[in-house]
Order: sequence, then structure tokens, then C-alpha cells
Amino acid sequence: MRVVVAITGATGAIYGIRLLEVLREAQVETHLVISAWGQRTIELETPYSVERVKGLASHCHEEGNQAAPISSGSFRHQGMVVAPCSMKTLAAVANGYASNLIHRAADVALKEHRKLILVVRETPLSVVHLENMLKMARLGVVIMPPVPAYYTRPQNLAELADQFVGRVLDQLGLENDLYRRWGEPGLN
Repeated sequence: MRVVVAITGATGAIYGIRLLEVLREAQVETHLVISAWGQRTIELETPYSVERVKGLASHCHEEGNQAAPISSGSFRHQGMVVAPCSMKTLAAVANGYASNLIHRAADVALKEHRKLILVVRETPLSVVHLENMLKMARLGVVIMPPVPAYYTRPQNLAELADQFVGRVLDQLGLENDLYRRWGEPGLN
């Protein structure tokens, strides 16, 4: 299996990082792109260095390298996840503005009818944000704001992140036990 992962400058870099960790453990080939602001957000929000995050991926591509394999429809993969997805990235993808490799790879996922998951991160949401999300959802894109599920009774932030990343893996069709599912013993 092969998955494209992008980390943009919205808050919530831990979601993309944790996703990379779990995909690495599952021996899934990953192709990573981190935007310039994504790199800065990693530094501001997490104890991870950008180099450490890049080391979690099978392959890393520079944001400005539109000649990277993931910019072509002939490059096969089973899905792309933008975690977190800034409103700037959402707007670019929703309007076909492929000004960098993240936008182009998402555009390719759309045109090739591949799974595209956007972990949109902003609050409150403007009408423009909502219209862009609706436009993407109508095209089959999975819109996944990182909304915590408290029914799992998380004990810390890591458990909240794992629950959400587990849901992303579900969307990719990857079995996981990162969180307790509704209806499991001891949950309700």
C-alpha cells in the first residue's frame, strides 16, 4: 500500500505526525510533503524536529518540486491525506489552483478518482470555508475536521490524537486498534 501525506500550516501538526508513525509501523509506503508553514507549525506545536518528521516517511518531496512522482496521475497510490489542512490549501484544491506540490498532488487525486482526505482545521468557519468544503464533499473528498470523541474517555492528548488517526485509517481501509469503538465492551 502507498499513501501520500501532506502537512500544512494549520494547527494540529500532531495528526499528520501520528499518522506517519502509524503508517510506518504498518509498513505502508508513504510520500510526504510539508509546506513551509507546516514546518514552522511542527516547530511551534510539537517536540519533533522537521527532520525527525521527514524521517518517518518512506519518501519526502519538497513543496516546490512539481516534478515529483506524486504530481502525476500515473503514480499510483491508495489515498492522500492532508493533515492538518489549512483553509488556504482547501481553497487552492477546491478551485484547481495547483501552485505547489501539495495542491497538485491533491488535484491529481481528484482527477484520478483516488481517496482524498482533508483534515480541515479552523474555527470558527466562514461561509467561504464551508462552501469550499461542500464543493469538495460533492466531488467525493472526505472532509474530516479533527473533532475529538469523548465517549472513549481519553486520558490524555495522545489518546485523542490516536482516536482521530484511527478514524483516518478507517477511511483508508486500514485495520487498526488505535481506539475503542462505539459498542465495544466497557465503553457504554
